[in-house]
Amino acid sequence: MENGSKFDSPTNISLANKDLVSTMIEYKAISVFLVLLICGVGIIGNIMVVLVVFITRDMRTPTNCYLVSLAVADLMVLVAAGLPNVSDSLAGTWIYGHAGCLGITYFQYLGINASSCSITAFTVERYIAICHPMKAQTVCTVSRAKRIIAVVWFFTCIYCMLWFFLVDIQVNKNQHVECGYKVSRNLYLPIYFTDFAIFYVIPLFVATILYGLIGRILFLSPIPSHPESSTERWREKSSKEKNGAESDSNRMNNRNRPKGAVTKMLAVVVVLFALLWMPYRTLVLVNSFVENPYLDPWFLLFCRICVYANSAINPVIYNLMSQKFRTAFKRLCKCGQVETQRRNTYMATTNYSMVRDPSNARPEKKDMPPQENPTVVPKQSDKPKVEGELYYSIV
Repeated sequence: MENGSKFDSPTNISLANKDLVSTMIEYKAISVFLVLLICGVGIIGNIMVVLVVFITRDMRTPTNCYLVSLAVADLMVLVAAGLPNVSDSLAGTWIYGHAGCLGITYFQYLGINASSCSITAFTVERYIAICHPMKAQTVCTVSRAKRIIAVVWFFTCIYCMLWFFLVDIQVNKNQHVECGYKVSRNLYLPIYFTDFAIFYVIPLFVATILYGLIGRILFLSPIPSHPESSTERWREKSSKEKNGAESDSNRMNNRNRPKGAVTKMLAVVVVLFALLWMPYRTLVLVNSFVENPYLDPWFLLFCRICVYANSAINPVIYNLMSQKFRTAFKRLCKCGQVETQRRNTYMATTNYSMVRDPSNARPEKKDMPPQENPTVVPKQSDKPKVEGELYYSIV
């Protein structure tokens, strides 16, 4: 079956038959609304993940470095896959030209494959941190995480360059421009099968084994993670010496939180990745083998929505399951309000001192002896400033 089939598209997301759905107003309205909603939420959320890790010093951990890589990859998927589909649905034709066809297809696959590799990377990092704590002190570092992320992106960038030679724009029988296959459709089976194995089956297989081992250490071991918490215990001890003593219950909660909450959050990310990518991955693999591919528009829309939701839902998971991310998100959202309040408070304090200082200085010159002015005037002039500073710090 030749690639001229207008039912297919090489991109991971654009699978629907444009001729079939161009007259379905309800399909176009629902698809545009859902895609814009999910992509909007996902773009804002992933940008916030990147910002809070770069801005907040204590958020710069090896695990969070991998989450930043995942957020950037998800942003790439949402921008390169979601937004062009909206314009495709509204315009009914490809509007980005030949260069746009090559670039958008490339960045779609780059974001998808990089997100899968990032998930595998933080899964391995969690396994080493929990199951091999002594080794983790030298292996699980921010600098090493950055090097691994650089290797991941370099590998995916090289791997995805294949798509520059596999796609091209073409004109269908209705004179609509499409971004489609460049060569025979059956030649794409090895590529899709390789993608399915490397970027879906293998990551899930590795994650299943490693999280099973992690669960055994955390929940089934008779001596629950005393070695694992040695590094955390040392960090907590130094912080408690600065901030004061805490109750025993708070100590246990703080000690157990890093090993349980973070691992559960990352496990949820992996499970959602498996579930939300399953419809599309299965459909592409099956359609590559059959002569007449299954291309029901509503099921294709469901597959696309699942893919977009996977890229958009991770920041929501962080906010729900991580106290650190939740606090950092709130701080980032309130940053503009706090700066405005500080600026207004500073202006009010300055104006207040400018009004009060001259009035306080005049009676000092009339009522006080000359030799008392140097000692009394500073006290009178300093008092409003101290009150202003106290008010400013409280706000």
